[in-house]
Amino acid sequence: MKVLVVGNGGREHAICWKLKQSPLVEKVYCAPGNAGISAVAELVNIQVSDLGALADFAEKNKIELTVAGPEAPLCDGIVDVFRKRNLRIFGPAKAAAELEGSKEFAKSFMQKYSIPTADAESFTEQNPALDYIRRQFGSGAKGIVVKADGLAAGKGVTVALKEEEALQAVRECFSGAFGSAGAKVLIEECLFGEEASILALTDGETIIPLASSQDHKRLMDNDEGPNTGGMGAYSPAPVVTESLMAEIKRSVLDNFLRGIKEEKLCFRGVIYAGIMVTEKGPKVLEFNVRFGDPETQAVLMRLKSDLADVMVKTSDAMLDKVNLEWYDDPAICVVMASGGYPANYEKGFEIKGLADAESTGAVVFHAGTSLKDGKIVNTGGRVLGVTAKGKDISEAIKNAYRAVEKISWKKTFYRKDIAFRAFERLK
Repeated sequence: MKVLVVGNGGREHAICWKLKQSPLVEKVYCAPGNAGISAVAELVNIQVSDLGALADFAEKNKIELTVAGPEAPLCDGIVDVFRKRNLRIFGPAKAAAELEGSKEFAKSFMQKYSIPTADAESFTEQNPALDYIRRQFGSGAKGIVVKADGLAAGKGVTVALKEEEALQAVRECFSGAFGSAGAKVLIEECLFGEEASILALTDGETIIPLASSQDHKRLMDNDEGPNTGGMGAYSPAPVVTESLMAEIKRSVLDNFLRGIKEEKLCFRGVIYAGIMVTEKGPKVLEFNVRFGDPETQAVLMRLKSDLADVMVKTSDAMLDKVNLEWYDDPAICVVMASGGYPANYEKGFEIKGLADAESTGAVVFHAGTSLKDGKIVNTGGRVLGVTAKGKDISEAIKNAYRAVEKISWKKTFYRKDIAFRAFERLK
């Protein structure tokens, strides 16, 4: 069959790479894709926001499966557009995508269906939000999380341990720093513990968790610096023990499934639950309605099952026929970013050493790259996701960084401690 993947990041590269391996797949297209994706898929010059043109392309080229990678087209209703034309697509309908599109909607959903999460209040005006923060710190809060309500490409969240930092985050939201996403602000209690990323497939009747993973949101080593879209990930996450996964399945995923059934939300795709493992058990930090990035790079590297078959069965509400199989070897993804990210950074620098990196056995997933005069150059903040496996965490770390060290461009940046928590737990 022919498959269309919508998006141009590292997550989409990983999805294309895995779909390409399926004996069911004749050809993979990617719209609009990037320089690295062009090695495994035919690029289509259609932007992710042009839903009608994407559906037209799928009809004309007899695409039998479309996968929407990023959150924006899902929240814009790409699934609704495709299903109206009887085109098979993997992902939630627009109403269900509000679980990521609006943090207030997601919080209300969690509270209604007894999904453990942080206490929160929402605000549409700056001064009441500032007063609320002052009261929280005045009553002994050890931290506050400020979230722009709408989509902000993973950057509209501030974890503030000091009052002034939280106040400034609110001011940024209402000043327009995140566009319309910051017109409403959610202010949450700050949860403490270790984070984990739990992705699960659901077709609205069945829910199956994927292998656990852990993202590294902070820019710098030791989880310091500002939040980013993700500086690296690894799978599995040792913090998610077998008993903890069973608890997450029961208290989070099963309640999520009950909620979408009762709300009659059409959801045939993947749900991402950002989990904080607290002293009182797992609590949900956020829901995303698509694969995480860079978690996908590490998770799909470990997937033994045929991704195309899994996605078709999910899209056709036949997930109960799926039995996922995994490789035991852990996988590590190290994100290489442009210097200055997540603020201002320069583009257009030639990236060298890509072939040498992949000769080590690693896979280099492209996120922000393009071809310029026959050369691959950086065009985004997060540029590459260098991913490798190993017989254990220590070897996977060594393999990933050995590949990273072979790649260079002007003002490149990456964290040196991806998977440090896993390594410490398994010493």
